[in-house]
Amino acid sequence: MFASLEGRSVIVTGGSKGIGRGIALRFGLAGCQVLVVARNFKSAEAVAGEIGAAGGTALGFAADVTRQAEMQAMAEAAVESFGGIDILCANAGIFPAAKLGVMTEAEFDAVIGTNLKGNFLAVSACLPAMRARKNGRIILTSSITGPVTGYPGWAHYGASKAGQLGFMRTAAIELARDGITVNAVLPGNIATEGLSVMGADYVQQMEAAVPMRRLGSVADIANAALFFASDEAAYITGQSLVVDGGQILPEALSAMQD
Repeated sequence: MFASLEGRSVIVTGGSKGIGRGIALRFGLAGCQVLVVARNFKSAEAVAGEIGAAGGTALGFAADVTRQAEMQAMAEAAVESFGGIDILCANAGIFPAAKLGVMTEAEFDAVIGTNLKGNFLAVSACLPAMRARKNGRIILTSSITGPVTGYPGWAHYGASKAGQLGFMRTAAIELARDGITVNAVLPGNIATEGLSVMGADYVQQMEAAVPMRRLGSVADIANAALFFASDEAAYITGQSLVVDGGQILPEALSAMQD
């Protein structure tokens, strides 16, 4: 049996849609107090409302993970509303496609700024509250793209996601004596509104590339994050968990043939 997370304070960045929304809802279902963070307040508040309607406790908060002052304000809001910060799910990320030779400096900077620098700013803002309790869980949403695989048009995205794991490993060493763990979940192709815009043909190709012959759900990622946040994962830090239905396993398409 897993110990209850009921009453613990959780921040979820990028929590208004996709994987972030799934994480926020899952922690709300577990009885946590959830601060749902997104750039758009109404979107964040809508997810907080879903958690509240299900009997949980949540608030929406508007903040941009690329802005240090807004991350600090986010952390302060969690402490003021919930009494502290136990768990940070640093999930906010963007993935616009642009191939090398066409990709602009501004496009590269935007992806690195949100996906990688945004992790640094969110973690830094939450550290004082976690250190005060000598306990904390930091869970990064990375990806198989970058750390393990590549995909045309996502050189900047892959670089940001691989960079998250480099950040995670050193952060885990630095924060271990404060009782804070730092881990990452690496999703494969997950059925979200972000994936659906890629088109039906793309989705079918991705399903065919997965040994389980289906895409993952946001709940699959949320459950992995919940495990890293649990007391049972207290001795796990600096680690990454691939959640991809076996997508990275075949060494050739022929391995997928029946």
